[in-house]
Amino acid sequence: MPLKLNEKHLSKFISADEFEAIKPQIESAHRLLHDKKGLGNAFLGWMDLPKAYDKEEFARIKSAAEKIRSDSDILVVIGIGGSYLGARAAIEFLYSQHYNDLSCKKTKIYFAGNSISPRYLNEILEICKDKDVSINVISKSGTTTEPALAFRVFREFMEKKYGAEGAKGRIYCTTDKAKGTLKSLADRNGYESFVIPDDVGGRFSVLTAVGLLPIAVAGADINALMSGAEKAMDDFANDDVYSNAACRYAAIRNILYRKGKIIEMLCSYEPSFTMMNEWFKQLYGESEGKNQKGIFPSSAIYSTDLHSLGQYVQDGARLMFETVVDIKNIGNDLFLMEDEANSDGLNFLSNQNMSLVNRKAFEGTILAHTKGGVPNLIIELDSITEFDLGYMIYFFEKACAVSGYVLAINPFNQPGVEDYKKNMFALLGKPGYEAEKETLEKLLK
Repeated sequence: MPLKLNEKHLSKFISADEFEAIKPQIESAHRLLHDKKGLGNAFLGWMDLPKAYDKEEFARIKSAAEKIRSDSDILVVIGIGGSYLGARAAIEFLYSQHYNDLSCKKTKIYFAGNSISPRYLNEILEICKDKDVSINVISKSGTTTEPALAFRVFREFMEKKYGAEGAKGRIYCTTDKAKGTLKSLADRNGYESFVIPDDVGGRFSVLTAVGLLPIAVAGADINALMSGAEKAMDDFANDDVYSNAACRYAAIRNILYRKGKIIEMLCSYEPSFTMMNEWFKQLYGESEGKNQKGIFPSSAIYSTDLHSLGQYVQDGARLMFETVVDIKNIGNDLFLMEDEANSDGLNFLSNQNMSLVNRKAFEGTILAHTKGGVPNLIIELDSITEFDLGYMIYFFEKACAVSGYVLAINPFNQPGVEDYKKNMFALLGKPGYEAEKETLEKLLK
């Protein structure tokens, strides 16, 4: 099995009786999910996706990715939230945080439309100026402010650079299958388009065209990615809190939450996991943060963040637990040679692989933090491959859904996200928001 839970360092924080006590709730939540009778059941398409995905579209995704890799120096992915986090997380996890600096990667991938910063957008435009470029704009409606603004700017850039006809073959839209502003624009202009399924919410969409096209452009094997997710789908189909790692993770989270552990830090000792942390934070934060409930998802990359957050984790308020992703086989290693002069005093680390030093940092940190009262769960992942990644993605998605139902909330909506948008639209003078504009401006004075 590519992924296992190691609970060795949880034993003093959770008893066997507590697993027995929560077991019926996990079973009930899992049953609601599979019977499709729980809240938000119109958005469960991700559950069967590893087997039921559109094979014809999948082939078109691979074909489009090959075209982009052959004719483009840069792919600009325009999207926000689930429309970019999954793809970026997967690419950086599989390759590097420095993906665009790798000499073997002809097509660089930049992400736009995830902020409203003109400085950031101008930087990407400057990078693209003398390069061959393709665009993948991702939005269900086409009206989400951040990506819609970025697409307006980049569409103008592409049409000036290639002409309307030339730009047409370099713009790819991932959107609704039948309706919406972006779908209409794609049809009108002849852009190739891919589908965001109606029954898959944004934060669960990485295994749809939303994530698959950019991931394939990066050179990843998306067949293996889907195979890993399919294996996880089969492994996590039962409701047994003892054999099903996704159900057990949901149980652990809820047991600790009820003990006042209201913050979960997802940690890894690999910098390439940084954006996976960000994907996790959206998945769990947007799914569980409702009705004044939910664990606050946080993250860290160790040993880096031990020199910034480490003091708080060790000695601060006892509000958190850590979930540590331990990757067993990182691939590349570095052998530490002995320095005859030992001028830096580090010869005690010589004649061994650097991964061993990282391992001892991992072990020492867990011992320190658990002694300090911070529960630690270890998620052991075999390696950094597409198969393992697909498996891990499905693991986190399934556990999130079960955990949300145990919390008695709808894990598949995000009503709170709309509040800031309404205020922003009113302050910007969007038609239909005139009544709120004056009130909000007075509050800002």
